[in-house]
Amino acid sequence: MMTQRKQYSADFKARVALEALKGYKTVNELASTYSVHPTQITKWKQHLQSELPQIFSTRRQKREHEHEDLQAQLYQQIGQLKVELDWLKKKSGLIN
Repeated sequence: MMTQRKQYSADFKARVALEALKGYKTVNELASTYSVHPTQITKWKQHLQSELPQIFSTRRQKREHEHEDLQAQLYQQIGQLKVELDWLKKKSGLIN
């Protein structure tokens, strides 16, 4: 008979990993408190430590991405207006 694996929510994982990161209790104490294997808590803690720097850098990356999108849109508009201006000059007879 198959046993189903426990599924933990992201909030639960974050809470346990943050407590492990703080270091007020040992991993074994946290494991008995939350009924989770100590190895799993250690993995969640390592994952939290590796992902923390990205949390603070995403805002900057998002702003740079928006700036690049705006710049590309403006260059496209400049190109379109230049083509229209050349077409109008040709039709009005200013360019032979």
